[in-house]
Parts: sequence; structure tokens; C-alpha cells
Amino acid sequence: MRIVAGRWRGHPIQAPPGRATRPTTDRVREAWMSAMQPYLPGARVLDLFAGSGALGLEALSRGAASATFVERAGGALRALRANIARLGAEDVEVVRGHALAYARALGPRAFDLALADPPYDEPYAAELVELFARTPFARWLWIEHRTKDALPELPGARTRRYGDTALTSIPAPE
Repeated sequence: MRIVAGRWRGHPIQAPPGRATRPTTDRVREAWMSAMQPYLPGARVLDLFAGSGALGLEALSRGAASATFVERAGGALRALRANIARLGAEDVEVVRGHALAYARALGPRAFDLALADPPYDEPYAAELVELFARTPFARWLWIEHRTKDALPELPGARTRRYGDTALTSIPAPE
């Protein structure tokens, strides 16, 4: 894995060991970040289910001001911290905990962008969208999920498909 664009373009990043974490492919991450590019400069980014931190680090590489990474798996946290150190990333916070519990405790628009790549074998994607509908904890929620997974429909939501992977972006209501 590597950072696709921005100031750290081409720098390798470490994936967590084992098969418990499914990193977002470079192709999907590039499409995701390109779609988000207008919102990245100066943004406060929340990377939920952070894994290696690839999404939040990519956002920082492209101009986000800060990133908060939320992850609970020990191996993923070690890889995440190593990636942050390797890149010399600043204005970051690493939170060990469950992403849904962290998001549940946030107030409205606590972040500019919330990025989430929850495990495919759990109902976390739909739960996160339901939580966002009740309390929009960011100006935008961007979530990766399987194309076959149905998410609750919210106004303004847009889904892009990349093979079996889908990216859904949801703006917070005004």
C-alpha cells in the first residue's frame, strides 16, 4: 500500500497483519479522495474503523488540517502508529475504541469530513448511517461498503460503485 497523491505521494504505508483488516485498494482510495478533493483543504477529518490509517493519511497528504483516527484492534493500531511516525504526520489523534461508540458521543458537525471503512461482515455501515441521520457528527459522511449492502436512504446521498465496492457520500442537513 502507498499514499496515492499529495505531499506524501508514493510513500509506502504498512497494512495491519493478518486478514482481520481489509485495506481500501489504491484505485478506490484514489477515486474517493478525488471526489472529496474540494472539501479537503483545511478540513478536520475523522477516520472511523481506521485500520492502517490510509484514508486519514491520504486526506492529510492532500491538505486536510488534522485527522482523528479511531480503531480498536491492536495490530491495526500498531500499523497506524508506525505509518503516522514514518510520514511524520502532525495534528493527528489516535483513539483506541469502537468507531460507533466514538461517533455516538460526538455533537453535531464536530468534524468537517468523516470517513468510514467498516468491516464488511458486520452491520456497521448501516448503523453508522442511522447514527449520522440522528446526529450529523460531520459536514459530510463518506462510507465504503459492499455494493449489495443496503444503507438507509438520506437526502443528498450519492453512491459510486467500483466493482463490488461502493462509496456513499452523505451531506449533513442544513
